[in-house]
Amino acid sequence: MSVDAATAIEQAFADEWGRIVAGMIRRLGDWDLAEDCTQQAFAEAARRWPREGVPSRPGAWLTIVARNRALDRLRHDRMRDARLREAAFQLGEQSFEEADVTAPEADDGDDIEDDRLRLIFTCCHPALPLEGRVALTLRTLCGLTTVELANAFVVPEATMAKRLVRAKHRIAGAGIPFRVPAAHLLPERTAGVLSVLYLLFNEGYAASTGSELIRVDLCVEAIRLARLLVALMPDEPEANGLLALMLFQHSRRSARADAAGDLLTLEEQDRSRWHGDEIDEANAILDGSLSPDEVGPYRVQALIAACHANSPDALSTDWHRIEALYGRLLEVTASPFVKLSHAVAVGMAGRLDTALVLVGELSDVGELRDYHLLQATRGDLLRRLGRDGEAAEAYRAALGMARTGAERRYLTRRLAEVGGSPPEQTGASVI
Repeated sequence: MSVDAATAIEQAFADEWGRIVAGMIRRLGDWDLAEDCTQQAFAEAARRWPREGVPSRPGAWLTIVARNRALDRLRHDRMRDARLREAAFQLGEQSFEEADVTAPEADDGDDIEDDRLRLIFTCCHPALPLEGRVALTLRTLCGLTTVELANAFVVPEATMAKRLVRAKHRIAGAGIPFRVPAAHLLPERTAGVLSVLYLLFNEGYAASTGSELIRVDLCVEAIRLARLLVALMPDEPEANGLLALMLFQHSRRSARADAAGDLLTLEEQDRSRWHGDEIDEANAILDGSLSPDEVGPYRVQALIAACHANSPDALSTDWHRIEALYGRLLEVTASPFVKLSHAVAVGMAGRLDTALVLVGELSDVGELRDYHLLQATRGDLLRRLGRDGEAAEAYRAALGMARTGAERRYLTRRLAEVGGSPPEQTGASVI
């Protein structure tokens, strides 16, 4: 395959996969057939474009090929009479040459946007289990294969295949409509969509398992989907807030670990390695203000991330503003994880004893009882207070709970700094 054709196909896949699949699902009502025919269209492009050249409108070409493949399947399956005529009318068979030279636009612009928005809300429907929502979103909107999804979430391929099948069956069995929710349901359902994207990004930003600290591939896909959602819902403050938050966080990816893959704190990171273009883009999305009607969790978190991203060095960080913003965030959500982050901000703002009390109050909270960062935070506060013995105890507890190699190595380093030795059994090697 020529370099030009290969690049064009890769770009077309990124730009067109979700749009084509969404349009096919609307017309066919069959998720598997829509995905299969879209895959066949890209396979056809891989065969023809290197020989014949890249068409002037790749998306239109691919859409029409996918439609023609669907018609072929319907004929092969001997679907006749009303269903075949309706499908043929809906799909409108055309030739490759028409697609390349004289074909009208594959879809009206509003239909394109509506189809992709319908697909996002259908994939993230609350009737589906959360793991199914994430898998189906990445499969249908980003085109990740079952193998890629299984590798991304460290599960067997058969397990991921079952998740996808169950999600599609749930959509069919429950009669989940392929549409944007009614106006009165939109705020609640949009929040569900955003939570799926947030979960996806967080799994990439701080991998819950494995040896890697960061899963850049998952972060990139989450940002890609967030961009799409903002393009489809430009006036939704929380969608914009989530995209800005992701960009701020992702901008630090090159500086979050050293050459050995060990975690570096914000204070230790080389800020010249942060990606300034992403910080600039996030700043442009976020104007820095927080009006009363925009106090949503993602927008507030984006403003917190902006405080870090726009500080020239760690010492210049405005921790008092960050503490105040976490106070605003606590007005929106009583999440114990937010309370822990607020305690960190209180400590960084100079009130170490108060922060230690706040952390202590969280020790018996169910969600945090086995959370390594609670103990790591307690250890950091005690270390900064000069209480090394107690700090070592907290770091050892955190080390026993940490799940990734990078986190265990970081905690081992901190433990050594306060003169402690690692426990004989930590649940996994720190090497």
